[in-house]
Amino acid sequence: MSVQVENLEKNMAKLTIEVSAKEFDDAVEKAYLKQKNRISLPGFRKGKAPRKMIEKMYGAGVFYEDAANAIIPSAYEDAAKESGLEIVSQPDISITQIDAGKPFVFTAEVAVKPEVTLGDYKGIEVEKIVTEVTEEDLQAELDKVREQQSRVISVEDKAAENGDIVVIDFEGFQDGEPFEGGKGEDYPLTLGSHSFIDTFEDQLVGKKAGDETEVNVTFPEDYQEKSLAGKPATFQVKVKEVKIKELPELDDDFAQDISEFETLEEYKEDVKKQLLERREKTAKEAKEDAVIEKIVANAQMEIPEAMIRTQMNQMANDFAQRIQNQGITMEQYFQFTGMDNQKFGEQIRPQALKRIQSRLVLEAIAKAENIEVTEEELNKEIENMASSYRMEVDKVKEMLNEEYTEGMKLDIAVQKAVDFVVEASVEV
Repeated sequence: MSVQVENLEKNMAKLTIEVSAKEFDDAVEKAYLKQKNRISLPGFRKGKAPRKMIEKMYGAGVFYEDAANAIIPSAYEDAAKESGLEIVSQPDISITQIDAGKPFVFTAEVAVKPEVTLGDYKGIEVEKIVTEVTEEDLQAELDKVREQQSRVISVEDKAAENGDIVVIDFEGFQDGEPFEGGKGEDYPLTLGSHSFIDTFEDQLVGKKAGDETEVNVTFPEDYQEKSLAGKPATFQVKVKEVKIKELPELDDDFAQDISEFETLEEYKEDVKKQLLERREKTAKEAKEDAVIEKIVANAQMEIPEAMIRTQMNQMANDFAQRIQNQGITMEQYFQFTGMDNQKFGEQIRPQALKRIQSRLVLEAIAKAENIEVTEEELNKEIENMASSYRMEVDKVKEMLNEEYTEGMKLDIAVQKAVDFVVEASVEV
């Protein structure tokens, strides 16, 4: 294998990767051996047709795609290492030569890590954040806990109000015809939550269990189902139950039920302490964000589009995994929110760009300030990892290769750079 590197504009590069004719032919032979049992030719038992006969029948390139797919990943990985480039995107692969008896040639366009020109990053002025907890703050937190501990009870002969839960059957119609996805049974809907479109929930206020009603709405112009977007619809709704939340009294019994404390006053003091700790943590993070935002604005760098797309894909995959853990697919999420892939991408793009810029700037600061990571700091991080996975530290160390360990060191250096610039900032 050989690789040629061509530097392109805007921090992009093209790798031209050549794999020998013999290696390509070996890959074609492996593809033939893998597929031959699924191929039948007249005059041959299934799986016994010679490669040459199959190629004659179906074309010389019948096994080329599988052979290319087998070669490209490892060939690209080797070429990327050999190139010496600091690649920060997934490759855009194009095959330029694929023929019997000739080298297999393909190109990979990649983004390379941009150079950063730092501006001012010491003495950055940020607004001081007050972290006190008022009595109103404390009461709001206690009300939230009461809400969490509330009981939902069904009530008879009560007109539904905002905040109540109605259990409904519904079916939607457009021009007198039912539409797909517009029907539901035993659906619990909290009035005032604005989880249904338009004025759907408002029209159920005042209804009682057993009531049947007609709800008229108009779908949003940007609704994901294009056949419904911007159009009126009618829902036939039956209210099966009206439920209310019954909040517990705020007294010593309440404190004993939900905490280790005997009295309400003790519990309130603990809640106030936790509130203050959370606010201090939030203020610390806000200060970090404000300092980094100004430092990024003072720096200069050119971010390649491919790098942004790669970051967006990673964020999208992480998000999909998180909601999947909650039993929701991306398709269901799009249905609930009225989004699609394009809108979701537009939503996360600014955050993806911000993450890239912040990381690049902090890495540059770590380098400029000669911030180093000690073995003690690395070992502490590995110990934390072992603890979270409930594994022995030595076992974790055995699993970590040099590349991963270097990545951990860089992460620690970046966090130390954050601490450095925050400590060097000035509150005003």
